[in-house]
Amino acid sequence: MKTFFEWIKAILIAVVIGILILTFIKPIVVQQSSMEPTFYEGDYIFLSRQAYTLFGHVERGDVVVFHTELKDDEAHDKNLIKRVIGLPGDEVEIKEGYVYLNGEKQEETYVAEAGMSGEMEKIVVPEGYLFAMGDNRIASLDSRDVRIGCVSQEEILGKVIIRIFPFDRFKTF
Repeated sequence: MKTFFEWIKAILIAVVIGILILTFIKPIVVQQSSMEPTFYEGDYIFLSRQAYTLFGHVERGDVVVFHTELKDDEAHDKNLIKRVIGLPGDEVEIKEGYVYLNGEKQEETYVAEAGMSGEMEKIVVPEGYLFAMGDNRIASLDSRDVRIGCVSQEEILGKVIIRIFPFDRFKTF
C-alpha cells in the first residue's frame, strides 16, 4: 500500500510541475518558411507565455508568435511567427526594398535577402500595436499585408525564448 501512495504522489507532483511549466512555456512547431534563415519549417521552439506580463515589455527585434483571424487548411485560426520591427509611436516605411524606422535605414543582418521587402508608405504604429515582419521577406505574410496590419499586443501568444530542435541548431533568444 505504501508503494501505491508513493506512485500517486509522484504522478501528482509530475502533473503539478507540468501545469506550471505549460502556464509559463508553450511548445510550438514552426509551420512556415517566413522566418528563414532564423527558423525553418519543422523547428521546435518554446515560447515564454509570461514574457510581457511578468518579465518586461516588447522590444524591437523580439521574435513573437501571435494569433490571427486567418484560417489554415483545416479552417483553424492561424498563428504567425514574426520579428517585431516597430513599437507604438514608431514610424515605419519601406523604400527601395529597405526598412526605415523613424527615418533611419535599418541594418537587418537576420533577413534572408537584404533589400527584398518591397515598398510601403510611412505609417505610425498605433498605441497597443506592433509592426512585425518575417525574416524571409519574399515569403512572409506580415504587417505589410492589409489582412494582418499592425498586430495588437493582446494577440501575442508569447516570445520565442529557445529553439530545441533540430539539436544542431539549438539556440536561446
